[in-house]
Amino acid sequence: MNNIITTYYKSPVGELILGVYKDQLCLADWRYRKQRHQIDTRVQSILNSNYKEGQHSLLEFTIKQLDLYFKGDLQIFDIPLLLLGTDFQKTVWKSLQTIPYGKTCSYVTLSRKLNNEKAIRAVAGANGANAISIIIPCHRIIGADGSLTGYAGGLPAKKKLLHMEGVDLSNGQQSLF
Repeated sequence: MNNIITTYYKSPVGELILGVYKDQLCLADWRYRKQRHQIDTRVQSILNSNYKEGQHSLLEFTIKQLDLYFKGDLQIFDIPLLLLGTDFQKTVWKSLQTIPYGKTCSYVTLSRKLNNEKAIRAVAGANGANAISIIIPCHRIIGADGSLTGYAGGLPAKKKLLHMEGVDLSNGQQSLF
């Protein structure tokens, strides 16, 4: 059985647990999120594997890219990802990756982009099940009225990430991509 090699990364907005399985990043999630157990169970169950803290070149590369992102020197991540979820969730997560740095999108807009405007709740659920935070930028999702909505890392972290990316939240963000 292959293990999911993990390490912890202390970002300026909170601690992440990073995980690599067979040379692909499968986890970059908030260590202290409310759904930590559900995410861990899903990841380990799908891969029929366990977490094992250790070192891996992709973990080091991911940390370097995250460091560059937090310094404002990286806008697009170049990390091989292993998406672990339903086909619908994977579709949503891939769509999230098309939201440009410094831009935001509402659940309604994302649902329309997926040609399923009535799937707003399902899109929100997939967004909340994202196990590769920041790299799959679920923090760029906002309410239709421009308000900040839930985020696994907490709303203060979401606000800091968007501010760092240059998003103006003073009057409700309207720069939907």
